[in-house]
This record gives sequence, structure tokens and C-alpha cells, in this order.
Amino acid sequence: MSIEGITEADIANYLAQTPGFFERHAELLASIQLTSPHGQRAVSLQERQMEMLRERIKGLERKIVEMIRHGQENVVIADRLHRWMRAILLTPVPRTLPGVLLSTLQHEFMIPQAALRLWALPGGFEGEDFAQPVSDDARTFAASLTLPYCGLNAGFEAAGWLDQPASMAMIPLRDHRSDGADACFGLLVLGSPDPTRYAADMGTEFLVRIGEIASAGLSRLLVN
Repeated sequence: MSIEGITEADIANYLAQTPGFFERHAELLASIQLTSPHGQRAVSLQERQMEMLRERIKGLERKIVEMIRHGQENVVIADRLHRWMRAILLTPVPRTLPGVLLSTLQHEFMIPQAALRLWALPGGFEGEDFAQPVSDDARTFAASLTLPYCGLNAGFEAAGWLDQPASMAMIPLRDHRSDGADACFGLLVLGSPDPTRYAADMGTEFLVRIGEIASAGLSRLLVN
């Protein structure tokens, strides 16, 4: 809009640069009428400002509720992780550690299927599920993972350790001890009949932490 060369931008700039204008012309504020966002009725500038403030307050309240909900969810996850770590630390016999690790992990995080395979183990573990043979290709694949794999079951060898999962997560286990050179010594596999449970675009930060804790606990089984 333009009146004799004056544009709306000119008026807006003038008012912004002249803060005392409405103090000198207070009667204008009372006469200004705006359309309410909740209907076609006209409201005063003060009423419109109150409506805007109420909407802003509602938006802040929603954000606060969301922050509280996320905080509560984080506390629940931290508690579950704590109980899982405690179960690992309280397991006195190394041979029983893989079973405790898997069962507690499944229980705390409601994981439908889970399996574990370890290699580079000393003698004495023959016959245990976690010590069953793993092909060189599967070992090479596990060692190549810089982050956990999440996605559909594409016929991986590790899928055969589970009960026909539709989606799965594969977490490499690495020896982080000073003399271990971060060598991959196993693979933790999580599965679900739900194809969306472990989606390719999901974040893997939490699974990385799971892998680090599992690796630290299971390193007790390795040859020193």
C-alpha cells in the first residue's frame, strides 16, 4: 500500500524509530480495531495483545510438558540401564555372564529376540551357545561396522541366530583394554518381528553405549 509515496514499510520504520509516538497520541491505541484470530469480530489492540500473550503462554506450557515427559523417559531409561549394568557386575562366574547379559537386556528393554556370538575365546567354552562357530565373512562384517547396523533382515548370517526377525540391530563387540587394540571379538544381535522396530534411519547412540557396556563386561571371557 502506498499513499502519496509513503509505503507501509515507511510507516512501520517511523513508528519503530519513534517510541514516544503512541505516548503522545494515546487515543489512537484505544481506537485501533483488529480482527480476532478466533472469529471475524473486531477487537481492540489491547485485547488482541492479550490473545497473543495467551497463545504464547499456551505454547510455552506445551513445551514445558514435553520437556518434563522427555525427562521422565530419560530417568526410566537410565534406571533400566543401571539395573542391566548391575546384573553384569554382580555375575561372579564368567561362563554365565553371556546368559545374564542377554536375559537382563531383553527384560529391561523389552527386546523380543537377542543372541550373542563370541570368538577368540580360550578353551573350555565349547558347547555354549555364545561360542558356536561363526563364519569368516560374518566376523569380517562385524569388524567392519563402525556403528551398529539397524534395518531389515536382509538374509544376514546373524539372523539365523534368531527366530526369523523382520528387523534387527547388530552391535559389534570390541576389546577396549589397553592390550586389545580394539579388536572385534563378538557380535550382539537384537531382533523383532516388527519391521519398524529397528529402522535404518533410527539413531544408534544408545546402541553404541549398549555395545560398549557389553564389550567391557564380556572381555572377562577373553584370553589376557
